[in-house]
Amino acid sequence: MKVCFETFGCRLSRAEALDQEAEFAARGWVRTEGHADADLIVVRGCSVTRHAQRDCERLVEHIRRKYPFKRLVVTGCLADKTKPFVLKQRTDGVPPPVPTRTARAYLKVQDGCAGKCAFCIVPKFRGKSVSVPFQDVIDKARRFVDAGYREIVVTGCNLALYASDGKRLPDLLAALTDVAPPSLGADACRIRLGSLEPTPVAREVIDVIAERENACRFLHIPIQSGSNRILSLMSRPYSMKDVSEIIHTARERVPGIALGCDMMTGFPGEGDLDFLSTQGLISRARFERVHVFPFSERPGTAAAAMPDVIPDEKRRARARELASMADKQRSAAARNFIGKTVEFVVEDEKTCSGWTSEYFWCSCPHSHAARKSIARAKVRSTDGHMLLGEIS
Repeated sequence: MKVCFETFGCRLSRAEALDQEAEFAARGWVRTEGHADADLIVVRGCSVTRHAQRDCERLVEHIRRKYPFKRLVVTGCLADKTKPFVLKQRTDGVPPPVPTRTARAYLKVQDGCAGKCAFCIVPKFRGKSVSVPFQDVIDKARRFVDAGYREIVVTGCNLALYASDGKRLPDLLAALTDVAPPSLGADACRIRLGSLEPTPVAREVIDVIAERENACRFLHIPIQSGSNRILSLMSRPYSMKDVSEIIHTARERVPGIALGCDMMTGFPGEGDLDFLSTQGLISRARFERVHVFPFSERPGTAAAAMPDVIPDEKRRARARELASMADKQRSAAARNFIGKTVEFVVEDEKTCSGWTSEYFWCSCPHSHAARKSIARAKVRSTDGHMLLGEIS
């Protein structure tokens, strides 16, 4: 039997899809890239924005029209759900298989969110926060290391809410870095966190990153706006003072850390001064990576019914302006690595390239290193925000 997977959305969605692929493979199914020869097609959707939802729905309709008699399962964050395809329960007591197809491992530790952000539709699909049991997470991380992974990306719907057996996210991060400590040399495995909300737990996480050599020197914070007024309208549970303190703590406690963020443009009521505040935050914080996207009305959310709607073109224009600004900052940050040695997990053997701890893509086209290994490279130049070097 053959199965085809189509996955949209975030790292959490990717982690879930990879786990599902591994489970199917363990039962003897063969993964195929094409729909034509698949006996089962699984579409894991995303509804975070109108654009993402439209792409998913178009694919689903295309598959239904072209292959009306094929078994199709629609899952994930998409309203168009179908009856799930359930594999028979295993009774041999063997732990679930770990995915091995990707260069980096994706480890789901939490799902759901207790937040009530005005723009967010995710809780409708994900429900309340649920954490994977602490020991289950550690056991799976060990199996990832045994499978040859040298980077584990920790994913969740809202990682700051992780809580299991009296353990919170800082405890989990510390335990994961102990699974394969740097003292093991070539066998070390580094740990990368996905997005982390700017809440008090972020400061404790920064302390762990500062103390653990194999915790990646990168932190992504979904801030959304640099204006306190807009954050309040969004029902975000923090202020610019909180954000500034977290950024300051990260820069001070972890020299060389790279910071990323999410920024939304065109939220209802966003005036020129609010947008200027967001620009100012990006400039002051010197973010090395910024994900910018225009506000998208999600039916059923509070924001979808708010007054003072910003025209689509103005939302997109502001997004382009922020993206251009952020791109220049990222390129400037990349140039700071020239002459320095970086480490990256090899994802593409042909170009000997992969992500550094600070989340910059490094390519050493005249060098060679095995896929999934951690390579060390001397950076000679940059191409935009890509690092170019030689294996050292």
